Amino acid sequence: MPKTIMTVDDSPSVRQMVVFTLRQGGYEVIEAVDGCDGLSKLRGASCDMVITDLNMPVMDGISLIREVRNDPAYRTLPIVMLTTESQEVRKQEGKAAGATGWIVKPFKPEQLLAVVRRVLV
Repeated sequence: MPKTIMTVDDSPSVRQMVVFTLRQGGYEVIEAVDGCDGLSKLRGASCDMVITDLNMPVMDGISLIREVRNDPAYRTLPIVMLTTESQEVRKQEGKAAGATGWIVKPFKPEQLLAVVRRVLV
């Protein structure tokens, strides 16, 4: 059975690229438009990993990670940030919230798949 990955990003074009890349890699994908949407969809689904943007309306990626980590059922769920932010302070903030990894946009499809494979071992 293929692994399921949730992508959370307010940009339709970024979501489309991530979805296309992940499906080409053999993964099932759940799409969410912001942190709140992602949180509600996560609670109703079986998910193996989350890939989230940092800067989004309603609920940003850091807040999403904190909320997910507060739920004992998702403490070990891999969460990777996919964002244009590359400052070390932002990466540390993500790590402190519970992010598993960090990818800077724009990304190469093979780079995304390599990170996914490494995290989902």
